[in-house]
Amino acid sequence: MLLPNTGTDIHELNPAISVANLNEAVESAARALIQLQHSDGHWIFPLEADATIPAEHILLQHFLDEIDPEVESGLAAFIRSHQGEDGGWPLFHGGTLDLSCTVKAYFALKAAGDPVDAPHMKRAREAVLAHGGAARCNVFTRILLALFGQIPWRGVPVMPVEILNLPAWSPVHISRISYWSRTVVVPLLVVMAHKPQARNPRGIGISELFTVPADRVVDWHSAPDDTALARLFRGIDSFLSLIEPRLPKSGRRAAIDRAVKFVTERLNGEDGLGAIFPAMANTIMMYDCLGYPADHPDAVTARRAMDKLLLPMDGGEIMCQPCLSPVWDTALACHAVAEVGTPEARQSALAGSAWLVERQVLDEPGDWSWRRPNVRPGGWPFQYANPHYPDTDDTAVVVMALDRCGAEEFAEPIERGREWIEGLQSSNGGWGAFDADNCAHYLNHIPFADHGALLDPPTVDVTARCIGMLAQLGFKADHKSVASGLEFLRREQEPNGSWFGRWGTNYIYGTWSALCGLNAVGIRPENPMVRRAVDWLLSRQNPDGGWGEGGVSYWPDRIADDRCASTPSQTAWALLGLMAAGEVANPATARGVRFLIENRNAAGLWDEEDFTAVGFPRVFYLRYHGYPAIFPLWAIARYRTMMEEGQREVPWGL
Repeated sequence: MLLPNTGTDIHELNPAISVANLNEAVESAARALIQLQHSDGHWIFPLEADATIPAEHILLQHFLDEIDPEVESGLAAFIRSHQGEDGGWPLFHGGTLDLSCTVKAYFALKAAGDPVDAPHMKRAREAVLAHGGAARCNVFTRILLALFGQIPWRGVPVMPVEILNLPAWSPVHISRISYWSRTVVVPLLVVMAHKPQARNPRGIGISELFTVPADRVVDWHSAPDDTALARLFRGIDSFLSLIEPRLPKSGRRAAIDRAVKFVTERLNGEDGLGAIFPAMANTIMMYDCLGYPADHPDAVTARRAMDKLLLPMDGGEIMCQPCLSPVWDTALACHAVAEVGTPEARQSALAGSAWLVERQVLDEPGDWSWRRPNVRPGGWPFQYANPHYPDTDDTAVVVMALDRCGAEEFAEPIERGREWIEGLQSSNGGWGAFDADNCAHYLNHIPFADHGALLDPPTVDVTARCIGMLAQLGFKADHKSVASGLEFLRREQEPNGSWFGRWGTNYIYGTWSALCGLNAVGIRPENPMVRRAVDWLLSRQNPDGGWGEGGVSYWPDRIADDRCASTPSQTAWALLGLMAAGEVANPATARGVRFLIENRNAAGLWDEEDFTAVGFPRVFYLRYHGYPAIFPLWAIARYRTMMEEGQREVPWGL
């Protein structure tokens, strides 16, 4: 086997990679991944978040006085097993204490019956107090504490439900915030209007986590933002706290009716409002506040949706997933097995593609249509069902998979998906995940938004995927949508040559995404933009041949600290990016492939504890259990194909 354009045998480049070793790795990983495919063609893997989600599930049971001892015990076991060495709970594996996550985890364990003098509880309590106490928690944690009577409601920013009565042109209309914020906030506004007290049957409190009694805390603002805009919004918040009790009751009733209508229209069966845990939990509390009996059909549906997120694990633990990811998992797995190229792999990819076609949203003008009313539906959601909220990232990846697996057979869904993607392009040339032009950045300065994740602006990774999809379908660099997308990528490249990764950790993910999009549309490897990105990737390779990056890289002042142990998924991203940039013959690429071949588990796949994805940078991180089963196979299979065929260019948009 000769390296393209070098005349060099692959064995001379890296004797540790033999053809037999490479073939065995690809074929065993492909068999293992195909064995995980469900009989109807789809894949689904666990999706793990931090201890916040299981803690909130336990506390919701205590809010309602509907405690399931078996579920509570399993969730508590999961929380205990994820406590960090510093006594707190991190947002991602190996991270340091996050105050809000730790307060929720401690509260949930105490509610579940853990004695306060137990060693793990003592360490957690000392860690919270050392970090300023529970009064320094973020807004959503303080709302939970107010619901349990642990802090006064003045410790929570005012968000009157009456904002739902504002016209669409209002600067604070819900259409201006992201889909996830919308579905979480709307039912929460009803709960905050009622200010209920949790039933809390065991009378659990956490006064011991405050450095001073909660009723003596003066400053509850947790956000460090001290800009003029932030000060203005804090002033508005103070004004609203004075007038909210005096607002007309008729306006409140109308707003609550609007909220209930919004939620009920989007209840989404047993897949839940927005198909995400926080929105489901708030929906359950909203119906409870409104006096819905436990057997009311909507209340029953909401509870069942949340229960579907529970996943029993080894050792009696129960994971509560933030959502389910079958469309995303299936689309990515289709790409990986299609890359393998054997008849069995092609048939597997075709079965997955057929399953995906059935999930396309064709007749529901979701919330995205508020900004793009003249665009026909045609996108795919992330979950089994979420018709109001398909997303551009899933849609682009699905369309590319369908195109690879049977373009003629899937011509109509491909065309509808392409049409929807082009219709959702933002005015700056980029693509957000769920909406176009969701860029009201001033809203991230309101006190309620101290998490800084209220919006869904265009990002590099999603934009690169959309460009790659259009290019794979035959659109050239001078096509209007492609050209404006390319300009967005050029503007967003970092000075060091990398790109920021919004939905994956972090610069490795963003750079891989961008390089694939650029390659697909014909940007040559010698282009300065590509060369800078390649140089950056090469500079980040670890001595063992792999790549790794941690969640701390999302803090601008911590980027220098983000060198981490190599992970299979991030190594695969780096390799796919290098190969897209024409670096298949680079010795660094061979070293990365060798790292993957040498670090497989007994099943032929890869293990990975690290959280290599994000929900919201610096706030909410994710561990896709499918990533180490999918991306490494994808990378080594592509490497094999390109070496065998002497390719220097990747024929796909991903």
